[in-house]
Amino acid sequence: MCGETLALAAVTTREGLLAELRWRGLIAEVSEGFEQRLAAGRPPISGYIGFDASARSLHVGNLMQVFMLTHLQRAGGTPFVVIGGGTGMIGDPSGKSSERNLLDDDQIRANSAAIRTQLERFVDFTPGPNAAQMVDNREWLARYGLLEFLRDIGKHFSVPYMLAKESVQQRLAAGLSFTEFSYMTLQAADFLHLYRERGVELQMGGADQWGNITAGLELIRRAVGRAEGEEAPAFGLCSPLLLTRSGVKMGKSEKGAVFLDPVLTSAYDFYQYWLNDDDALVIQHLRWLTLLTPSEVAELEAEMARAPESRAGQRALAFDLTARVHGRAEAERQSQLRTVVRSFSLDAVVGARPPSENELETLYAETGFELTDEVLAGNAIDVAVASGLFRSRSDARRTIAQGGVSFNQRPVDDPYAPVPPLYADRYIVVRVGKKRVRVGRHPARP
Repeated sequence: MCGETLALAAVTTREGLLAELRWRGLIAEVSEGFEQRLAAGRPPISGYIGFDASARSLHVGNLMQVFMLTHLQRAGGTPFVVIGGGTGMIGDPSGKSSERNLLDDDQIRANSAAIRTQLERFVDFTPGPNAAQMVDNREWLARYGLLEFLRDIGKHFSVPYMLAKESVQQRLAAGLSFTEFSYMTLQAADFLHLYRERGVELQMGGADQWGNITAGLELIRRAVGRAEGEEAPAFGLCSPLLLTRSGVKMGKSEKGAVFLDPVLTSAYDFYQYWLNDDDALVIQHLRWLTLLTPSEVAELEAEMARAPESRAGQRALAFDLTARVHGRAEAERQSQLRTVVRSFSLDAVVGARPPSENELETLYAETGFELTDEVLAGNAIDVAVASGLFRSRSDARRTIAQGGVSFNQRPVDDPYAPVPPLYADRYIVVRVGKKRVRVGRHPARP
């Protein structure tokens, strides 16, 4: 369970779930009859979202769906997390340009356990009337024989129906294996199983999952039956996608993916990522990715309008998400580190005192790289590459020549310039642009 400030206490009613999601802009698609299903007097609804176990960590692109589970539980519903131990060995073509690698059982189990730990900061698994549940679809999918699956599931899907799905169309030209083509039937089988065995009536996901979700609705309709005029037996709900700043769906395989696991993405980089959010997107992200109330978001929006340089929205977003993912103490630490990072701003330090060794050591602990004798004997390119801020020497050379790099608070525009004097004869601060900072430290110097 999350800490006191991140508690998941119910603050909305079942009747208000859709209103809450609508205000937050979290509805991209919703199936017929869902609002009527949430009407007063009806039992709480159970809903699920599937996460594949192809990596040890969720990433920020998953946060949209995770918060859907959070809102469902806060409204009195029961959230189910389906780990794709079965489907994760197949691969979903939705939103992808290539087929996923297949994983073995041990890796899937390890990844699933790690994901469960991350989800505990967003939904409450403590036993209770609407405790979150986590299940692995390998449990039921592995029981099917080929002939049984074709008879019970496959017969309900026509090839034209499957070909018409947008996720399939997008991959046909590039090549789509039969394995991935069959993915929607497996996901539909998940929904049917959960509907029959656990009473789950709702599947949620990102907008790119709408085709798979509606396939599940179609399977349930065919397998269970629905008389004319009768209420739909199950429902689908999709959120928008969280895109990278270049407009690409954020995923584990995309360059620059930001993970929830601190081993893969440090708390410092996680905090800085949200602190650098675009002004045009931050209010939307505050609605999507926090539990701030309408009045709190409106207050931040007004403050940004009065003083955009304060970046109030970004600071609130970075603190809130870091507190949820890494803990409040870490969020407070990163907030303090922000002051140290700002002290390295060219605008702030020209003519001012150099940073203290304590400040340098503090930032080194978060962003440090080793400053070897070999690097010190080299030039500006060598230092820039050693910092880890560049993918290649040519990338570093180009950025330096364009004036986008500073060493120890002074611009450098000659890629072959010698390494400048170090702070305290040991440290060098490498800054790229206004926001990316790394501190190098020589290990052998006092």
